Amino acid sequence: MKDENELVVKVTKEIVVKFIEVGRLSVNSFEEAWKQIYKTVSESITEKRG
Repeated sequence: MKDENELVVKVTKEIVVKFIEVGRLSVNSFEEAWKQIYKTVSESITEKRG
């Protein structure tokens, strides 16, 4: 389970960094975006394994 959570955080981080780099995400919306992206990545990984 730890490995799965670590993977979700790493993938979420990469997506958030890319969004910031291309100007699609600002500091003001970071928290909300992080939560949404984390949830989506987590659900995607769970679907693949389930």
